[in-house]
Amino acid sequence: MASSSGGSAVDAVVLVGGKGTRLRPLTLSAPKPMLPTAGVPFLAHLLSRIRAAGIEHVVLGTSYQAEVFEKHFGDGAEFGLELEYVVEDQPLDTGGAIRNVYDRLRADDVMIFNGDILSGTDIGALLATHRRSGADVTLHLQRVADPSRFGSVPTDADGRVTAFLEKTPNPPTDQVNAGCYVFRREVVGGIPAGRRVSVERETFPGLLEAGAHVHGFVDDSYWLDVGTPETFVRGSADLVQGAAPTSALPGPAGGALLLTGASVADDAEVTGGTTVGADAVVRSGARVDGSVLFDGAVVEPGAVVERSVLGVGSRVGEGAVLRDVVLGDGASVGAGCELLDGARVWPDVDLPPGAIRFSSDA
Repeated sequence: MASSSGGSAVDAVVLVGGKGTRLRPLTLSAPKPMLPTAGVPFLAHLLSRIRAAGIEHVVLGTSYQAEVFEKHFGDGAEFGLELEYVVEDQPLDTGGAIRNVYDRLRADDVMIFNGDILSGTDIGALLATHRRSGADVTLHLQRVADPSRFGSVPTDADGRVTAFLEKTPNPPTDQVNAGCYVFRREVVGGIPAGRRVSVERETFPGLLEAGAHVHGFVDDSYWLDVGTPETFVRGSADLVQGAAPTSALPGPAGGALLLTGASVADDAEVTGGTTVGADAVVRSGARVDGSVLFDGAVVEPGAVVERSVLGVGSRVGEGAVLRDVVLGDGASVGAGCELLDGARVWPDVDLPPGAIRFSSDA
C-alpha cells in the first residue's frame, strides 16, 4: 500500500481534541484517543495504519489534556513518523480544527482523520482516487446498514458528491460520512480561521455551492465510531481478534490479550477478545468475555464480566455480575453485586455487597 500513497507527498492530520464525554468516567483521567484499546492507546492503532500507508508527517490537532499526547508519542521517531502538535485554545469544531493546523502543512494533499474512528479502509486507494479524480476534497463514504442514524451523502455516476443531507427516516442512499477526508492544501487555507467551523454544515455544502469538485470514495470495509462504551469495548475486542486492522497490537491476534504481569487463574475463562491489562488479575472461576481490563484491575473468584470496561486499579467482588458496565479508575464493586445495561461507576466509588444497579451512574 505504501507505493500508492506517495509517501511524503501527503500530510496526515489527526483530530484528537474532543473531551470524550460519552465515555465518562474513563475520559476523566485520559483523552479518548489515549484510552488503552487492545493493549495500547487507541491512537497508536490509527498511527500504525497511517505509517503502513507510507505517510510519515503527521500533525495532531489537540485540545483536551493536550500534553498527554506528546508525552506518550514524542516526536514520533519510535513509530517511524514525524509528529507535530497543534493545540486549540478554544473549541473550533472539525473545520476550524483542520484550519488551525494549516501552517504546519507541507504537501499538496492532506489526509484528515478523526481520532475516534476505527477503520479498515484502504488509505492508499482513497488517496489515489482523490488524485485520479482531480477533486478539491474527497470524502471516505461508508455504506451502513441503517443510514437513518446518520446524515447521508449521495454521489452521482461519476462519484461526485451531490448533497449533504441531515438525518432522515428514509435517506436516499446508504452512504454516510465516515470521518476521513483528503483536502487539497489550498482548500484548507480557505476555511475561516479562528472560529468554530463545521465541515458538514458549512465547509462541504459551501464547496458544493461554489462549484468545487467534492468526490466520494465509497467503501464497505470495517468501520466503527468508538465514542461510546459499547463501541469502545467492541472495537478493542475486534482489534484483539483480528477483525479490525492494526500493526500496533502488542501480541498475536486471538481470543484474548494478556499484557505484562497479567494473571489469569487456570480455571477462569477469558474470551471474546478481552484485554487483561498489565498486572491485572482474574481469579479462580471468574468469567470475562469481550471486555477491557485496564492495568491493575482485579476480578475476584466467580465473578462474571461481559462487554464491560474496568478502569485502572478497579475491583469486581466475588460472585458479582457486570454486563455492559463501565467502572472508573479505583472503583470497587462489592461481592454479589449485579450491574447491568450501561451502569457506570465513577472513580474511587465503593459499591456495597449485593447492590443492584441498572443503567445509572454511581
